[in-house]
Amino acid sequence: KMATAYEKFNLHTTPEKFYIEACDDGSNDVLSIDRVSTEMILTVRKDIPPHAVTRPICGIMGTIRLVAGTYLIVVTKKKKVGDLLGHAVWKAMDFDVISYKKTVLHLTDNQMQDNKAFLSMINSVLLTDGFYFATDYDLTHTLQRLANTSPEFQEMSLLERADQRFVWNGHLLREFMPQPELHRFAFPVVHGFIIMKSCCINGKIFDWNIISRRSCFRAGVRYYVRGIDSEGHAANFVETEQIVQYSGGKASFVQTRGSIPFYWSQRPNLKYKPKPQISKTIDHLDGFQRHFDSQIIIYGKQVILNLIDQKGSEKQLEQAFDKMVSSLGNGMVKYIAFDFHKECSRMRWHRLQILVDMVTEMQDEYGYFLVDVDGNVLVQQEGMFRSNCMDCLDRTNVIQSLLARRSLQSQLERLGVLHMGQRIEDQSDFEKIYKNAWADNANACAKQYAGTGALKTDFTRTGKRTQWGLVMDGWNSMIRYYKNNFSDGFRQDSIDLFLGNYSIDEADMNTPLHETKDWKFLTLPIIMVVAFSMCIICLLMAGDTWTETLAYVLFWGTASFVTAGVIIFNGREFVDAPKLVQKEKMD
Repeated sequence: KMATAYEKFNLHTTPEKFYIEACDDGSNDVLSIDRVSTEMILTVRKDIPPHAVTRPICGIMGTIRLVAGTYLIVVTKKKKVGDLLGHAVWKAMDFDVISYKKTVLHLTDNQMQDNKAFLSMINSVLLTDGFYFATDYDLTHTLQRLANTSPEFQEMSLLERADQRFVWNGHLLREFMPQPELHRFAFPVVHGFIIMKSCCINGKIFDWNIISRRSCFRAGVRYYVRGIDSEGHAANFVETEQIVQYSGGKASFVQTRGSIPFYWSQRPNLKYKPKPQISKTIDHLDGFQRHFDSQIIIYGKQVILNLIDQKGSEKQLEQAFDKMVSSLGNGMVKYIAFDFHKECSRMRWHRLQILVDMVTEMQDEYGYFLVDVDGNVLVQQEGMFRSNCMDCLDRTNVIQSLLARRSLQSQLERLGVLHMGQRIEDQSDFEKIYKNAWADNANACAKQYAGTGALKTDFTRTGKRTQWGLVMDGWNSMIRYYKNNFSDGFRQDSIDLFLGNYSIDEADMNTPLHETKDWKFLTLPIIMVVAFSMCIICLLMAGDTWTETLAYVLFWGTASFVTAGVIIFNGREFVDAPKLVQKEKMD
């Protein structure tokens, strides 16, 4: 029997302490937190003072130190997603960030402003959709990893046995980790996407799930984190597992996505698509090798599906990736490049079949994880498709849904749901559920990384590219542009603070939030707006002669054009850049 966490709690608050009472049947445990010394100890129900203010909570995310002292983060609302192998899976819907200190009077005005800014960062991460947890099941591991564990592993608490790559509250729980007696009061929270559907084919009812786990190593927003870090962790790394259960048997197929794994960057500079830069100073092979060594240890053989353009600004990345796989010279790593945009241009989406056919043999060789009714493992998945495009969002998700469908076809045949010769594509009810779920997965991953929903989901949902889909893509692209240039620095800082990449030292009163912008930042946009308005005014209120009007329009038009040029030229200085953690500078 595996160690479980508590599921129901009451939070009792007094001026001196927080008492978190476990309300599960038969429990008498209470976690007491001293609001002054921040000490946490295990106590019992009778120690809760009668005058405490009581409210129910759904769980503890952890604690974090800001300028004003420590804060407790609790889950206040949850929604059941479904049952995985008989265990309830929850989505955290709402949170509360509660200060240990009762006032902020001990702070200067500057510190108060900083504290407010840091609080809004924490809240902005909590408001990102897609935090999930289970109290009696380990959501951070795939079915195959869970099947290959030792008896010691079975006895560990959820916090100890979790896959650290996917624990988004790992930093928030650092005070809990050294005290095993407190482990039942907390659970690992994963970030990503989970959908659970009960489906029916041939009158047979089976459960079908997708679980996407976002890595918290090298986490961040699209243009500020690309490539890998020195440990070999790739940006926007997501493990996606598709699970199917039918009358006691279960099967799972796992795929990964992650940024192109060498050192490159693509910092926002007000241009619609900043040009990617490959670092010239760092030895790429070291990090590249670390990345694939760890992937092979965890997942076995690797097939890279590189879906980026083989022309234009993406071309250099494709060539570098190809060259690096060759110089790695590892038989466990295969490289396949497929120019998604070229192959599928002018709505020729049927051409994706070319790629699926290219990898058919490998997919059959790698297989999937399958367990029969008696719990015997019949086959294991022995290799991994690692897909990437530039963002590892839109193109990647389309390909992953096609490979997952091929795997599911075989699984449903072996589990006895599909008859020989029946194809999933022809089961119209299920096909609709399937396509919408994969489109929802794309949307969740895109919101977390790029700040808006995915593009191309009309294809994933319907199998067709529609005119309305193109309009929506245009709208999402516009919002992405705005966010990438003017709000992503804040989003990046928020993630770094939440994950502990930047920690606040109460003794150090100077936070990096007060960067003064130079004169260009304030004056140039004003000049541009004035000049542009004057240009319009001169057009509308024509002068005495057309030559006079033309002279004015030309003057103000040139002035606005030149300032716009200067702004674009200095684009880097005008975007909202992260202030807290200096990511490896790639230029």
